[in-house]
Formats: sequence, structure tokens, C-alpha cells
Amino acid sequence: MGTHLITGAGSGIGAAVARRLAERGEDLWLLARNAVRAKALAEQFPGARTLVGDLGTPEKLSWALGHQPLPDRIDTLHHIAGVIELGAVGDLPAKAWQRQLAANLVAPAELTRLLLPLVRAAKGHVVFVNSGAGLHAHANWSAYAASKHGLKALADSLRAEEHDNGVRVTSVYPGRTATPMQESTHQQEGKEYDASRWIDPESVATAILTAIDLPRDAEINDVSVRPGR
Repeated sequence: MGTHLITGAGSGIGAAVARRLAERGEDLWLLARNAVRAKALAEQFPGARTLVGDLGTPEKLSWALGHQPLPDRIDTLHHIAGVIELGAVGDLPAKAWQRQLAANLVAPAELTRLLLPLVRAAKGHVVFVNSGAGLHAHANWSAYAASKHGLKALADSLRAEEHDNGVRVTSVYPGRTATPMQESTHQQEGKEYDASRWIDPESVATAILTAIDLPRDAEINDVSVRPGR
């Protein structure tokens, strides 16, 4: 049984990964932005332990985690939480850039830094759930895509740095997936949302579990998951 720390476990891909791991009897630690969300996660995943830390203020994560008990080791660290605000470069204000860079890039970097000794102790695995926008940027997606391009760079650097410590690193690039975040994205785009058109979060979870379950002689560095419909 492994120990797994997950951000974004409340819905979508994060919830699918947490549910699959819970069904296997794994030890779950779930990060929530506040105590109310932590209580909801504990009810959603009985037996899981929760941590409180706001990814929107990554500079406070060190203090937050320093005042809570942590696991002795982390076999997998899953960065799945994220935010998206669309807008043209000519319209998007600095605060929108800062919010997305903080939650989507700086927070994963800081959380990884703080928990890396526990990942090293387990010769564990860090999973970054990126996005197709982390590979290709389109009109009105500049800030979100920039944060996800940066997340790819973070993962690539971490992989090179930690290989000799036995730590594996995987980036997953899902296409449009049927999640609450995708519904919000459609609203921002002014488009009608039809969940049946997009990837089921369970399919992305399958890709993630495939990566972390791979025997130690191999490593999946990058995997793109595209809509099949």
C-alpha cells in the first residue's frame, strides 16, 4: 500500500484518481484550500487524511504545512488542481496572470520543494497534470497556456535533477475533459457545454495510474490524452 498526496481531489480528474486509489486501499492525503473544503473531502473520501493549504498563495504553503502533521513518505505526489481565466493579451489584467501563474505553476513548484524529501525517501513519483495548452497556445489562452508551458519546464527540470535519487516524473497533457473546470471554460468561451463530447475523467485517471504502476525499470515521461469521440 502506497501513500499518495493529491491536489484537486474534490472533482474532475483529481476526484477520479483519488477514488481509484481509495478503491485499492491506498493511503490518501488530500490537500484542500481551507478547513471547509477539507471537511468536505474527508466526507467524500472516508479514511483519507486532509491537509490545508491555499495554492492561490504559494508563499504561505511552507507555514501551512509546517503546522500540520505530514506522512513519513510520499509514493506519489499528484499536482492536479488548477484555475483558468481566458482573455486576450490586450485585455487580461496582471491579476489574472498572477492568479493563474500562482495556482498552476508557482504552487506546484513550492509544494514539490517542500515535500521532495518525503518523495525521495520513497523513491516516489511526481505527476503533473498539465494540459494540451501546455504544448500549444491558442488565442485568448495566453496566461493559462503560459502557466502550463512553465509547468512542463518545471517537470522536465525536476526529472533531470531527481533521476539519480530514484524519483520518477510524469507530465500528463489531457485534452478537453468533462469536468467542472471544463464547464466553466465553455462559459468563458460563450459556448454550449456538452460533457458527452469530451474525455471522461476516469480515462485520464487510467493514464495516470498506468504511469505510476509502471515497473521500476521504466518511466513514462510525457503522455497526451486526446478526446476520442
